[in-house]
Amino acid sequence: MAPVGATVRVTVPASTGNVGPGFDSLGLALEHRDTVSLTRIREGLEFELHGEGSQDVPRTGEHLVLRAAQAAFDAAGAGVLPPVRLTAHNVIPHGRGMGSSASAVVAGVLAGNALLPASARLSDDALLQVCSRLEGHPDNVAPTLLGGLTISWETEGHFHSVPMAVHPDVVPVVAVPDFEVATAVARGLLPETVAHRSAAVTAGRAALLVAALGQHPELLLDATHDLLHQPYRAQAMAPSWELVTGLRERGHAALISGAGPTVLTLANGGQRARAAQEAIGEITADPASSTRRHGGEPVSWRVLALRVPGEGAKVEASTQ
Repeated sequence: MAPVGATVRVTVPASTGNVGPGFDSLGLALEHRDTVSLTRIREGLEFELHGEGSQDVPRTGEHLVLRAAQAAFDAAGAGVLPPVRLTAHNVIPHGRGMGSSASAVVAGVLAGNALLPASARLSDDALLQVCSRLEGHPDNVAPTLLGGLTISWETEGHFHSVPMAVHPDVVPVVAVPDFEVATAVARGLLPETVAHRSAAVTAGRAALLVAALGQHPELLLDATHDLLHQPYRAQAMAPSWELVTGLRERGHAALISGAGPTVLTLANGGQRARAAQEAIGEITADPASSTRRHGGEPVSWRVLALRVPGEGAKVEASTQ
């Protein structure tokens, strides 16, 4: 076990699940990182939490990072997590479809694993299993762990994920609104069945999307067309859907990030990324646009041009 005073520092990227037509299978890492540290202390639990959502999370063992660290200990048969100080600086917005919970899960599992003796640490596959079970699926934890684009699936309760490199010209632009949509609410809007044609069209576009992200970013607009989940979720995030529609009408490959309500545009190069940012500004500034209000309240948007990191979570350990 790591001695008192030892610190494990983990940085974890944001992520987007689905990526339009890749429902519950594709995930993309986004270079927008939370930083989490666990330090062994003599007794109790201590917290230093800053940034996005820090005022809303528990300062107890129920904090998601600590629950994830305990899950790593459980998987290794190592007993109870020792006394620690949790330090976190969060930049990933909570409840916006950018993988904040997956990032917390990955950070906790990796930090907990690093506190274990080297001989007891979990394999890469075991880490994916623990993270996926905590999150409920691998769509976001896989790109957070591995970076780039990931294709994930489940076979008889075992999770798998294949990472793929993303073309360097792909620039993710996110428009983050100041309202939240719970993933459970968004998933609850999905129908039990869909038309065969809708499923076939979406499957074809998901296959095309893998090619577009890897080798042919000029095809991103066609590749991000989805009929399987986004139209059904529109009612829960009307401002976001209005923005997606407006951007796509202007030729930008816009989609709902994960379960929303963040809008993600995948641009082909810096010039197109700047054009997408300008278009977002124009659409959301229009007094007649429904992007400006949600539930009777005004909506403001934060716009960030990011990149897709080739590397996922990073772990550093030190002893004072």
